[in-house]
Amino acid sequence: MKNHLFSRTSIGLNLVAIGGGNGLSTLLEGLKKYVGKEETKPTWLKTLSAIVAVSDDGGSSGRLRDELQILPPGDIRNCMVALSEDSLLMSKLFRHRFSGEGELGGHSFGNLFLAALSEITGDFAEAVKLSSEILVSKGHIYPATMEDVRLIAELETGESILGETNVGKVGNQIKKLRLEPETCHPLPEVLEAIGKANILTVGPGSLFTSLIPPILVKGVAEAIAESKATKIFICNLMTQPGETEGFSARRHLEIVKKHIPQIEFDYVIVNNHPINSTQARRYENQGARQIGVADSITPHTIEGAEIIYGNLLDVNKKVRHHPDKLAQVVMLCALRQPKSKRTRELVTV
Repeated sequence: MKNHLFSRTSIGLNLVAIGGGNGLSTLLEGLKKYVGKEETKPTWLKTLSAIVAVSDDGGSSGRLRDELQILPPGDIRNCMVALSEDSLLMSKLFRHRFSGEGELGGHSFGNLFLAALSEITGDFAEAVKLSSEILVSKGHIYPATMEDVRLIAELETGESILGETNVGKVGNQIKKLRLEPETCHPLPEVLEAIGKANILTVGPGSLFTSLIPPILVKGVAEAIAESKATKIFICNLMTQPGETEGFSARRHLEIVKKHIPQIEFDYVIVNNHPINSTQARRYENQGARQIGVADSITPHTIEGAEIIYGNLLDVNKKVRHHPDKLAQVVMLCALRQPKSKRTRELVTV
């Protein structure tokens, strides 16, 4: 990294990450290494908070939601494991998914643990807090709302689609997303964390089903808009069949701005390193393509946000962000001078 990118002395920052799915947990896994003062780092995090989507209605989470009337625990469980500083065995236990065709089949131990602790305490948020303590978490995890919200997509045809699982299949046809009930409120801790944030990130994650829903909770978009924090949108690596088929990095941000026009992002983080040919063929057969590589010769801004390119790929059969590479670029964005006071520079990892 080039030292001239740094514009501040070693300081502790408050970071809030918003989203859901594997993308959010990947980001948190990388960011937790910056929590706690370390003089060897140009910056560090005083607090790391995750605001997690709770509109999931599929898989183990959906089953527990319907059977026990609790919030879907899956994305929150993934975030707890990602932030854990506990033993490998405990993290592995929370990830464990039961096999077989019986009633336990398909459920993860972490989901069941959260469900049990919710019944014992009578409070899902308290169950999340206690579970995080058990896992020795290096951050705070907040459900976007404690209310039983359902995701609804209004299509260009005028038809309405109910439920996250169904919404994820009709992305190109979506005119507008909303939550039911629309009056759902966030936890006070969510608004407090946003108000204290120096850095706010949205993404990576499924555009319509993980990234936008938490910001649709009443008061959250307004709190983000009023925040003086550096605001960062992290673009996905691949399009998703049914949800973001054919979408570019620009289109992702255009959709976010369409739903939440009051939020102005400072940076958009985009991977510009190509996946290998085997991965490209495999994903192409599934109807997905890489985002960002072909876009890297386009203008330097998207919707007013400066584009930061870098090699963010993990070495894996599946195309995933590398937690450390992604976290490093996020922290670099926090250190850069406001774009009005400098000329644009390219970050390369």
